[in-house]
Amino acid sequence: MSRFDPIESLTDEASLLHYGRDWTRFWPARPEAVVFPRSTEEVVELVHMARRDGFKLVPSGGRTGLSGGAVASQGEVVVSLEKMREVLELDASGPSLSAGAGLPVGELQRRAAEAGFYYPVDWAAAASSQLGGSIATNAGGIRVLRYGMTRDWVQGLTVVTGTGEVLELNRGLVKNNTGLDLRHLMIGSEGILGIITEATMALTEPPPEQSVLLVGFTGLSSIMPAFAELRAGLTLSAFEFFDRRSIDHVASATGEEFPLDGECPYYAVVEFDDPGQASQERALALFERLVEAGHLADGTISQSLTQAGELWRWREAISESISPRTPYKNDLSVRVSRVPDFLLALDRLVSERYPEFEVVWFGHIGDGNLHMNVLRPDDWSIEDFHAAGRKLSPHVFELVRQFEGSVSAEHGVGLLKREDLHYSRSKAEIDLMRQIKAAFDPDGILNPGKVL
Repeated sequence: MSRFDPIESLTDEASLLHYGRDWTRFWPARPEAVVFPRSTEEVVELVHMARRDGFKLVPSGGRTGLSGGAVASQGEVVVSLEKMREVLELDASGPSLSAGAGLPVGELQRRAAEAGFYYPVDWAAAASSQLGGSIATNAGGIRVLRYGMTRDWVQGLTVVTGTGEVLELNRGLVKNNTGLDLRHLMIGSEGILGIITEATMALTEPPPEQSVLLVGFTGLSSIMPAFAELRAGLTLSAFEFFDRRSIDHVASATGEEFPLDGECPYYAVVEFDDPGQASQERALALFERLVEAGHLADGTISQSLTQAGELWRWREAISESISPRTPYKNDLSVRVSRVPDFLLALDRLVSERYPEFEVVWFGHIGDGNLHMNVLRPDDWSIEDFHAAGRKLSPHVFELVRQFEGSVSAEHGVGLLKREDLHYSRSKAEIDLMRQIKAAFDPDGILNPGKVL
């Protein structure tokens, strides 16, 4: 008999390992137990138990995060929302969909499509990510250029605070100008203010048929002029950048052959509206103009939905292909116009500090977000490599501060960047965050040690 009865729980070693960590591997998984509430009322009961008995709670979604935000390494109790995955309502007049926090985002996308609508926030791990986790981390992904972040699609939340209070925030309203919108405090809060149990998400009309350009740049300085010209001439939904090393890792992992000849230092997948392939001629004309200007060296355009997916794979498979090297990731952003200068300065910094490290670059150039992945050498332990990454990070983040950027564009803070918050936030902001945390969670039981 478990002290959590009648709430389902697990304490076997395999379950503790599985639910006690996210995609980072820098911290051990040592939760006391994993519990599986099936209702908001059961989450409330868990919060009351935690306050009474003095244990901590780590909210858990799909655990696809990359910042240690879902790690339970200090004997906490993991609260998995995966049993709370029912679709509660699909409102066609909104349109919107209300569901439990454990609904996989891929399932949200599928259910929206079945009803003739579209949920546009998408990323490589969407199929295994859960709705509550995507909201708690304000997930971004590959189409932020056109559709924005998760924050832009949250119409209502049900949240249990650290005192066991149930908050019904905004209730799916489009217009609600009645003071402070606490919903937005919860979005991106990484579970330190409350546990999201239900959400209402806005939907939209499906986009027209899309086509994909895969292009190779002649150099770093060509990326922004090409982006500006393509954005002016086409209706873009994504502009995803990656370097040559990324291609090599994906090819090695998948055994597939890259569709472009020769070698370029940088590439991009460019997705654009192309109903009935009516934009193909314009896209090819833009491509030829950029080749003549010396910005592009090679490229290909999709001729079918299947081929578009094949071209996308060269971007989407990067994270999985480098995961065996336990990459030390930095998820950074600057203003879009400053991306080339920032990337150049950052690449030079890493080369000078750690010439023995291989760095893989990819990201969402269209919204100023770069992913710097430093790969662990085969003969380095994870502990030594993590320590080296921590030594490198202050230099990287100081450069981010100089460029007035963010040390975490979309992955969150978690444990990984907790000590680095001051590079992007003022002391006054951090002090206010602590006060807000104390107001929602006075006993500090929710996701302890994360963010602050």
